[in-house]
Amino acid sequence: MTGRSVSEAHADADAGDGTAGTTTGVTADVAARATAGFCSRYAAEPAGRWAAPGRVNLIGEHTDYNDGYVLPFALPLRTVVAAAAREDQGWTVWSELADHPVEFGPEAVDEPGRVTGWAAYVAGVVWALRDAGYAVPGARLAIASDVPLGSGLSSSAALEAAVLAALVDLGGLDLPAEKQPRLAQRAENHYVGAPTGIMDQSAAVRCRAGHALFLDCRDESVEHIPFDLDEAGLAVLVVDSRAPHRHADGEYASRRRSCERAAAALGVPALRDVAMADLDAALDRLPDDETRRRVRHVVTEDQRVLDTVTLLRAGRVREIGPLLTASHASMRDDFEITVPEIDTAVETALAAGALGARMTGGGFGGCVLALVDADRAVAVADAVRHAYAERAFTAPHTTTVLPTTGATRLG
Repeated sequence: MTGRSVSEAHADADAGDGTAGTTTGVTADVAARATAGFCSRYAAEPAGRWAAPGRVNLIGEHTDYNDGYVLPFALPLRTVVAAAAREDQGWTVWSELADHPVEFGPEAVDEPGRVTGWAAYVAGVVWALRDAGYAVPGARLAIASDVPLGSGLSSSAALEAAVLAALVDLGGLDLPAEKQPRLAQRAENHYVGAPTGIMDQSAAVRCRAGHALFLDCRDESVEHIPFDLDEAGLAVLVVDSRAPHRHADGEYASRRRSCERAAAALGVPALRDVAMADLDAALDRLPDDETRRRVRHVVTEDQRVLDTVTLLRAGRVREIGPLLTASHASMRDDFEITVPEIDTAVETALAAGALGARMTGGGFGGCVLALVDADRAVAVADAVRHAYAERAFTAPHTTTVLPTTGATRLG
């Protein structure tokens, strides 16, 4: 096949980004670590380095696997893969977070479950490419990242997207950017065994600097919605709660099954098909209060995404705050996926002057985002840290972020 580079694919699919291919700030440090790891492990220079971001979901939680709407944006925090092709059909993967490299061949790749642990995400990408009929090159890879693990910022999708970008370029594979998220999602769903929706991989691949990614998870169409925080005098404060994920995998799967059962009971393909105007009637047809709460969250959350997009299109960024806060209340009360550390961060940020705040990610731990006046970001962060100390919670990590670009080749 005649292939294009990942950067070229992005230029076609998401023209106008303007930041692809740059290595600045923290990313440059991560890229240097990936390169140094490659040179040390393999005694050679890599053919290139590919980066993909973590993400924050501005609004739209647990709507993706219900065929609904989401509005993520990419973070400056990145996973970088330094890589080079090898002549045989084998893959060696080293990570700065692991004691030893992992090596696997086609037989292990083609049998989901043979490669386990963190390397399963890499093997899963190879498997998904091969399963889709692509001639995947053998490769040596070295991985470095500043996307924190287990924080709800989607370190797994960042890893998948960076590995996918590297293999697509090394093999000259004709795989356009708009088709990459679904393939990366298959890797996570069917090889790793995590029942995620399409949002995380779409954000890691397709986001644009200065914008949020309005994604219809049914048809995978996207619209880049301007999200100019600087112009509005605002900032997004991200609070990594450092709360341990409590039963996250099992509870996530449980919520998904509950939504699927509810859609079947209502006779619709997915909960996305329940209109807000029909919500009360739909709830009356469901058998128990827990299922009604789950459905109410998904249907109202989809509407909150649409309302947020409407405001952002009109440049009314400050007005989205109450929608963020309402989203959190719905996750806390109807979907029941928050924990005390998360609720404390949201309540404290709002009391300290945030325009809106919510948990972001799958829940049961992870991160909170707060929309704040830029000159209040430090004060809000200090208030959250103080509240954590009063409750003897592990100290949170706080940072302000701006929307950045999706997967790119760095050079």
